[in-house]
Amino acid sequence: MTMKRLAGHGEECVRYAVATCSLGAVIAASAGGRLCALWFGDSPAALIASLRERFPQAQAANDAEMTRLMARAVDLVERPHLEWREPLALAGTPFQLEVWAALREIPAGETASYSEIARRIGRPRALRAVASAIAANPIAIVVPCHRVIHSDGSISGYAAGVERKRVLLRREAAFRAAA
Repeated sequence: MTMKRLAGHGEECVRYAVATCSLGAVIAASAGGRLCALWFGDSPAALIASLRERFPQAQAANDAEMTRLMARAVDLVERPHLEWREPLALAGTPFQLEVWAALREIPAGETASYSEIARRIGRPRALRAVASAIAANPIAIVVPCHRVIHSDGSISGYAAGVERKRVLLRREAAFRAAA
């Protein structure tokens, strides 16, 4: 099996599982028991192909660990106000990791603009770099890139589609209003 270097976790085998949820197909991948990818899409085959572009020798896994991880991921999709307490294996540049950490600080039911994220990390002029780092986020929902919108409040792109982003934001807003 091919190994992929993941930030701070050495070289580890990447395993994955695919399921369906209210947002369509979902793929979760794990390296050494740590979530390293969580994506949505219309087709399981397309998700697997995308995962294999990033982790060429990733192996499908249907064991207790992946079943538990996938169940937890789907639960988070359906109830995005829950907190992810499982370990992560984020692979990115130091700048990307900084942006992704800032995203994790946005509470469910709230949003932030690209410029706010740039200011939070102390780089107010790095809007394009922030947008690129957000677009490269490998772990949807857990690293909540869907909570980033334009300064005027409009919803911008999302790797899994703008409609999925709208659904997630509505779910979180409904939870916040009910709390």
